[in-house]
Amino acid sequence: MPKKRQALVEYEDLNGSCTAVTYANDNQIYISGHPAFVNYSTSQKISRPGDPDDSRSVNNVLLLTIMNPIYPVTTDVLYTVCNNCGPVQRIVIFRKNGVQAMVEYPLLQISAQRAKASLNGADIYSGCCTLKIEYAKPTRLNVFKNDQDTWDYTNPNLSGQDGSANPNKRVRAPALLGDHPPEYAGGYHGYDESGYGPPPPPHYSEGRRMGPPMRGRGGAAHSYGGGPGYGPPPPPPGEYSAHADSPVVMVYGLEPAKMNADKVFNVFCLYGNVERVKFMKSKPGAAMVEMGDCYAVDRSITHLNNNFLFGQKLNVCVSKQQAIMPGQSYELEDGSTSFKDFHGSRNNRFTSPEQAAKNRIQHPSSVLHFFNAQPDSSVEIFTQICEEVGVKAPANIKLFTGKSERSSSGLLEWESINDAMEALSMINHYQMKNATGPYPYTLKLCFSTAQHAT
Repeated sequence: MPKKRQALVEYEDLNGSCTAVTYANDNQIYISGHPAFVNYSTSQKISRPGDPDDSRSVNNVLLLTIMNPIYPVTTDVLYTVCNNCGPVQRIVIFRKNGVQAMVEYPLLQISAQRAKASLNGADIYSGCCTLKIEYAKPTRLNVFKNDQDTWDYTNPNLSGQDGSANPNKRVRAPALLGDHPPEYAGGYHGYDESGYGPPPPPHYSEGRRMGPPMRGRGGAAHSYGGGPGYGPPPPPPGEYSAHADSPVVMVYGLEPAKMNADKVFNVFCLYGNVERVKFMKSKPGAAMVEMGDCYAVDRSITHLNNNFLFGQKLNVCVSKQQAIMPGQSYELEDGSTSFKDFHGSRNNRFTSPEQAAKNRIQHPSSVLHFFNAQPDSSVEIFTQICEEVGVKAPANIKLFTGKSERSSSGLLEWESINDAMEALSMINHYQMKNATGPYPYTLKLCFSTAQHAT
């Protein structure tokens, strides 16, 4: 219940809820850095609005709710998962309230029962895309085209959006989908302690994959958090479900004399993997940014649109293009090329689910968290770096002590969000000197949850 900053937690039996309440009475617990309080709920079980009981009559159509949908969920993915339990006939995915889908099996078969029993509570990918499965009310699904959101496997001749059927579409991934989709090999998108990205998956789903159902009956515990803390409050349900129709964003309002592909990457990498950046010759101050997926596009638009960078208001919106084609590049005002491919860059921060889960999505603020800096970092060194690249030096600096001898971290505070945005674009991934080895330190920045660097 995000608006109330509360949650219901249902255990398998009363012993679990009793243990939770007793422990919380004796120990202060924290959720996302906030103190949380636990007590018994007046509810005996968690029910969906309008669905008073999960004991609907057995049906051949299942309703799937995909929790923590970090990776895209398509008909391909669900077919691969569900067809092991019996012949899938039709799939319909809808994304109004998070990501949900209906999967239809043949009548007079136990395939749907088998799928519900074996897949409920399982993770499609390790630690995320967790399935909650109920029986649906309809007994037949209506499908009018075969594409990534709807598919009729009894009628392969239904044309997709490109006007042609693809009968081989459903055969792509192995049955157990592993840690991430194939296209994310070596890179989901992620990073370090106080960064960005989807929050860590809930503990009950960690490490579970395609196992027996997880059912709860009675003994719901009620938790509610508040007060100052180090982490942001949990996102509302569905915040990370994809709404964008394309993995490409258009960015308008870039200062031509200041910005290039690397500086655009330095800003957008906080919200997802950046694949390619291409400036538009016909539109000065405009660029296309291809992100790793549509979820990253949503995050970028939500957090960067209407912010200011070098005094210019940014307009960030979804592009009609599905990908960036390199084409003919030209020289920007600083002499760099108008197109750059960042696929596989070590500076992308969402390159695995584990790495992505370390990131925290934050709106731009005047305080930047820095990490992976040279061990002897100081106020003088950061002032010198800012002078070198031509941005304002931070007004306040706080160095964290004792975390690691191999590198340093801390907080940098500027007088305004605009100043911090400029610094982020210019000195994120700055190469700091390494006095003890051949490889420099790559300075990494992200917006902090702290209000001040004190």
